[in-house]
Amino acid sequence: MRWRGRVYNYIRSEIDRGAKLHFSLIDPEKVSSTEELQKILEMVTDAGTDAILIGGSLQVFVEDVTNIAKLVDSLNKPSILFPGSVSGLSPYADAILFISLLNSDDPYFIVGAQVYAAPLVRRFKLEVLPTGYVIVGDWPSSVSVMGRARPIPMKKPEIGAAYALAAKYMGMKFVYLEAGSGAPHPIPPSFIKVVKSCIDDTALIVGGGVRDSDTARELVKAGADIIVTGTVIEENVSRALDVIRGVKRF
Repeated sequence: MRWRGRVYNYIRSEIDRGAKLHFSLIDPEKVSSTEELQKILEMVTDAGTDAILIGGSLQVFVEDVTNIAKLVDSLNKPSILFPGSVSGLSPYADAILFISLLNSDDPYFIVGAQVYAAPLVRRFKLEVLPTGYVIVGDWPSSVSVMGRARPIPMKKPEIGAAYALAAKYMGMKFVYLEAGSGAPHPIPPSFIKVVKSCIDDTALIVGGGVRDSDTARELVKAGADIIVTGTVIEENVSRALDVIRGVKRF
């Protein structure tokens, strides 16, 4: 928990100096063993990842989240909760992406879950990173199904920009464009460019479908401040390391 209270300032200072960031997403459901996870965390850390996101779309257990957060703490990287539900909270993480799923059809995922989580976040003294979460894509990803979201078509970036502006005007510090875990295609650079042009200095996170360094570089060139990879870490850690290095070389 050594990063608690310093995570946002760290991210903001890196972006302000012109750096592009990479976050590695670890899904507790996909962890095969502590030993294997430790090895993967060390590899992505050595490659230059800037933070570890912990979470998944389905049910997770606080014990699993806590174990990952403790491993991350030993690597001197911020651990940031990326919860799919209230069960994904742990007092051992540094911060939490306090997410509102803006294009959900269910008010529970826009503000209801957050109301249930808020007292726990306060009790755990987690650093809060307010985030507008927007699902983009033309396929039924796990997060869109579980979050009852109406994904924005990739050919409609102006709608994505409207959602991002709403997040900015509501005071959120991050906008997260999500194509979904295992997405067949990443969000197009043209989509990202339109969104970023509307939200100025609000930090833009982009995830889903990023499987190689060329794609990652195109996304950061278009305006993404932070690239998130998760599935590729699970499937082929060598390719994930290539993505991280590609982002950090930009």
